[in-house]
Amino acid sequence: MKTFRLLFFFLPFGWISCHSKPETEAIAEDEEEVVTPVTVTTPDFTPMAEFFELNATSTYLRKSYIKANINGYIRSANLSAGQVVGAGQTAFVLKTKEAQSIGNTINLLDTSFKFTGIVTIRAGAGGYVSEVNHQEGDYVQEGEQLAVISDTRSFVFILNMPYELRPFVMNKEYVELLLPDGRSLPGKISSSMPIVDSASQTQNIIITVADKTLPINLIAKVKVTKEAKTNALSLPKQSVLSDEAQTSFWVMKVIDSTTAVKVQVKKGMEINDRIEILSPVFTPTDKFLLTGNFGLADTAKIRITEQ
Repeated sequence: MKTFRLLFFFLPFGWISCHSKPETEAIAEDEEEVVTPVTVTTPDFTPMAEFFELNATSTYLRKSYIKANINGYIRSANLSAGQVVGAGQTAFVLKTKEAQSIGNTINLLDTSFKFTGIVTIRAGAGGYVSEVNHQEGDYVQEGEQLAVISDTRSFVFILNMPYELRPFVMNKEYVELLLPDGRSLPGKISSSMPIVDSASQTQNIIITVADKTLPINLIAKVKVTKEAKTNALSLPKQSVLSDEAQTSFWVMKVIDSTTAVKVQVKKGMEINDRIEILSPVFTPTDKFLLTGNFGLADTAKIRITEQ
């Protein structure tokens, strides 16, 4: 009876021990058999450059204001908006209000007096007539503005530059301007305004161009190089993985035909669909996972389907 009771007591433990070991081994074998199909790629050593774009608006730095020098009536106005005038060209002819009132009465009394009351006003500088304020027949007072002439020689683009980007802009002599019609125009950085907007913390930079026939208030994109390298090592963006905060980056490097390992990297420029790898240093023959790399462990079994 004692022997029977002992057999009855130990029999379940023997049955569990006999069956638990094969089950554990089966689970381990299943885990080892997980193989991920992947495609691989190799790094490229190519020129890379990073740009940023800022807006620049065309304008004239100098304007000439034509004003009346007497009180009188405009007898003739020889200017129209958009007209090109030269320095010294007749702009307006005025007649004093006294001459307009009394006419030729004084000349009739004394023929040697030759009183006309006619005053000619000429353009002080050449350029485009950007504004005409009075026409023939208007009465104007002394000092009143008659027209505005924009000096074509002072045509520039004003670049609105955030001050934190000053090291990237002011160390260059020439920049590229992209016009709305698709044309590209070279520009030269000539000077900067000695003032910064208190609200936006931006500074105006003066860019001169050779083409002086463009209209004012034209907005162009200024393409400025932030960083450029002639032989940068890069990988496709698909090959570079990151955490949710995008503070840590890594790639899955192929070490043999069936294994890939996780390698932490430091990235540099991002141009189109490629990312520069600053460290560690890889060789052109190294292989990295292009697809199938998401969610893999630090060491993963792989099956290369395409390179």
